[in-house]
Amino acid sequence: MARPVTLFTGQWADMPLEDLAPKAKGWGYDGLELACWGDHFEVDRALAEDGYIQGRWDLLHEHDLDCYAISTHLVGQCVCDDPIDERHKGTLPERIWGDGDPEGVRQRAAEEVRDTARAAAEFCRAGAGAEYRQQRKC
Repeated sequence: MARPVTLFTGQWADMPLEDLAPKAKGWGYDGLELACWGDHFEVDRALAEDGYIQGRWDLLHEHDLDCYAISTHLVGQCVCDDPIDERHKGTLPERIWGDGDPEGVRQRAAEEVRDTARAAAEFCRAGAGAEYRQQRKC
């Protein structure tokens, strides 16, 4: 089987996933790497809202797309970045930035990365069925 051609969605985080997905399919992509900013993959919602993860899959499948990765690198940078300063504020959700105290930002960012791993595992398990899970060792 040929390798799937995928698109990272972060460059279009200002565009709702429901608008980006059909464009990506029209551009010839097989799947997406979902960014954890914009509305593409919201970690807090994935862990808290029943149906959110399945809704992401439904939207992708509606456009014959798959998902091969979830990216949280903007938040992940704050786990070990030094110094944490105002430059980070614009790339982080308010709940991660908080009061901007560097150690607090680091701690919240580290927890978000752990939460992203949990959400990604749930996302993988909810994927396209048994064959999908077996291929990806979910």
